[in-house]
Amino acid sequence: MTLWTSLEIAQAVAGEASRDFDANGVAFDSREITSGDLFIALKGEATDGHKFLDQTFARGAAGAIVSEPTEHPHVRVADTMDALNALGRASRARTGAKVIGVTGSVGKTGTKEALYAALDRGDPGRAHRSVKSYNNHTGVPLSLARMPADTQFGVFEMGMNHAGELAALTRLVRPHVALVTTIASAHAEFFRDETEIADAKGEIFQGLEPGGTAIIPFDSPHRDRLIAAAQPHAGRIVTFGLGEGADVRAIETMRTLSGGTFITARLDANAGPGRETSFTLSQPGVHWVSNAMAVIAAVEAVGGDLELAGLALAELGGIAGRGARFQTRIGAGEALVIDESYNANPASMRATLAVLGHENAARKLAVLGEMRELGDHSEAFHAELSGPIEAAGVNYAILVGPGMASLANALEGRVDFVHVPDAATARDRLRAVLTPGDAVLIKGSNGVGLATLVAALAEAKA
Repeated sequence: MTLWTSLEIAQAVAGEASRDFDANGVAFDSREITSGDLFIALKGEATDGHKFLDQTFARGAAGAIVSEPTEHPHVRVADTMDALNALGRASRARTGAKVIGVTGSVGKTGTKEALYAALDRGDPGRAHRSVKSYNNHTGVPLSLARMPADTQFGVFEMGMNHAGELAALTRLVRPHVALVTTIASAHAEFFRDETEIADAKGEIFQGLEPGGTAIIPFDSPHRDRLIAAAQPHAGRIVTFGLGEGADVRAIETMRTLSGGTFITARLDANAGPGRETSFTLSQPGVHWVSNAMAVIAAVEAVGGDLELAGLALAELGGIAGRGARFQTRIGAGEALVIDESYNANPASMRATLAVLGHENAARKLAVLGEMRELGDHSEAFHAELSGPIEAAGVNYAILVGPGMASLANALEGRVDFVHVPDAATARDRLRAVLTPGDAVLIKGSNGVGLATLVAALAEAKA
């Protein structure tokens, strides 16, 4: 099915097409090109997409957006980054979809995926979302450009490292619903304190369509700050969470035998008796109960089917690097691997350690990589993980990276652990100690490289 014609592309980006072609996908990474895709040759500090034009057309590209001469089918523009943004804007302008923007320090990718599953369950094939963590100044316009014109629901993740970044992204996405998951000390290196992080996340409301809905975490200490940020832009403000007073609230929860949670949620709880819906959430952990309330609030805000959303949440699988689970073979037995290797900050570390604590396992192991971009408070943030590690009943911890030194000092004499310099050493150490019946949590900042450790264990997937 054609996503863009060369004429539509040329009109959107104010470029000139060399010939007619049809594209059914869009990419700016030459490694992601598949047959029929449009390749956008971006120029960056480290590389230039124009160098890969022959490679992308050998892989089946239908055409390219370029700023330099080429014999391949193309649309020529002055600046390919400007063209990417223009194509994203054109995609947003042509759709009648209800659009949801998601941000937060913790949980935004998981919530985005759960929202997509919930909306797609109600209208199969008509929901669209940003893939992977394409949530920055290149990923967001790319995700928009990939949205089919007949999409019914669009879900877009937006991230930031600095103030002002979300304001630009949300004005590109123009969401009907803007959702903030959790505020925590992620990227603290670039902010004075957590209130500044809350202010930066609150920028997402600036792009709301007229009459749009702001969805805010009720249990956050920054709730009132986020509400104040939303009020000038939102036609409706909805809070979600576990606490008394949330508009969408989990009023009853019960852990299931599989590790998930059976939830009864009340909507419109502050406008009378409200409505109730019950469903099973497959994902373990209290943090996921809160994420589920955000999903229910957003589905309701765009007129989705709440009952089908509940079914989707019951069937939701783990996301690679963000909670995916598998059994790896250890000798004649198996061990459970909990893959949280994509990223880490103090809040997500505490949440996933609590999940590990609920596992019924012979031993509980944790491979924990250092948390980066925490600034002057990094040592304290790392040391404070000693309490959650003890509370989870961790039998053995492998601490990875120099940033874990303060945690190693805090754990001395309290929990059995080893402190290693890198992911390769952690992999060797884990292989030496992992035994059948163990459960191992693997989590750290993406740059630590613990995904390679997960990949090694996945090679022996049971």
